[in-house]
Amino acid sequence: MTESTATKVGVPGDERLNNLNVNKPTPWWEKIAIVRDLKIAVGWQKGMLVTGLVITVFFILLALFAPLIAPYGYSQMKDASGASFPTQSAPSAEHIWGTTVGGYDVFSRTIWGARTAIIAIVIAVVLSIFAGVLLGLVSGYFGGWVDRVLVVIADAIYSFPSLLLAILMAIMISGGQSGLWSGILASGISITVVYIPQYFRTIRAEVVRIKNSAYVESAKVVGASTWRIMTKHLLKNSTRTLPVILTLNSSEAILTLAGLGFLGFGIEPTAASEWGYDLNRSVADVTAGIWWTAVFPGLAIVLIVLGITLVGESLNDLADPRLRARKSAGEVVGSIEDTSVDPNEKPSARNEVIAELDSTLNPPATVTDHDPAIVASEWTGEDRTAANGEGKE
Repeated sequence: MTESTATKVGVPGDERLNNLNVNKPTPWWEKIAIVRDLKIAVGWQKGMLVTGLVITVFFILLALFAPLIAPYGYSQMKDASGASFPTQSAPSAEHIWGTTVGGYDVFSRTIWGARTAIIAIVIAVVLSIFAGVLLGLVSGYFGGWVDRVLVVIADAIYSFPSLLLAILMAIMISGGQSGLWSGILASGISITVVYIPQYFRTIRAEVVRIKNSAYVESAKVVGASTWRIMTKHLLKNSTRTLPVILTLNSSEAILTLAGLGFLGFGIEPTAASEWGYDLNRSVADVTAGIWWTAVFPGLAIVLIVLGITLVGESLNDLADPRLRARKSAGEVVGSIEDTSVDPNEKPSARNEVIAELDSTLNPPATVTDHDPAIVASEWTGEDRTAANGEGKE
């Protein structure tokens, strides 16, 4: 038991409180924003958050275990015997979701596409957060001409349509030809450039608001360095809304990646599976009644965007006290047995120790029999009437 987890107040020489754990340390997993929000969410907000988490985790598991789940490779066009897959084949036992016009297995490419999407999202979000948060801290804290220049650049980038800017960056980075990692990096960096201004503007606004706070001024007085003030005091208190922006941008990144692939600026089909490219190749199939080549990649895009959006909207509602749903006043948390009191139940050892110490530290006050206040309060109505009658006589 450390000094921080035990109460040391008591009678000198009395060590009975040393074994009472009054400040239990919070587990690390309860400090995660989503876990903390799950505990306070109620009603439809909790339903949205749980549904979004289930869908998102499902696609993450698909991405992790794609080699075990998918029966074929993303670019495989022949089976183990060397026979080529039929083109535009309807769903069957061998190809449960059918095949494409190029002879690819739709089910396998849809599963492998989850891995491509998750990797591109992680790269885009990590780079966007790193660059946007760093630039926002510098711009908000130093101000002056640095702030003006960065704000103008961010506003100029933010004014461009996101998909158009991503296409431009993809052409500049990959030249229109993308392999596996070069295509993923090109898509990730293209999406990064689009979303840096959002993180920059959010962090800058928070830093400008809190940089003149009392605790920041106190840190300057004691001689804290600029780097320590920015990272220790400003960064920790200006990133509260980042989880919300992160989740919402992740869903937008999926759509941007699919848009790049649909327009032909994404990843080559032989390098990786990408849902946008598969949708592009299935446009002609739909008019011919071949629905399976477009339905399953499109459904995958809709579901993963829906899951991430539900998580983001739930976090946004829970972060705003005005939108957060609250438990009703009459709602009881726990069972009746946990909240009721049994008068015949013997008190626990902990309660006995606390009661004994309380009586030792705060003994009951003694009052003399001639205390005027006590005597006056103990008079009955008949006593007062008799006294008044005697006075009149």
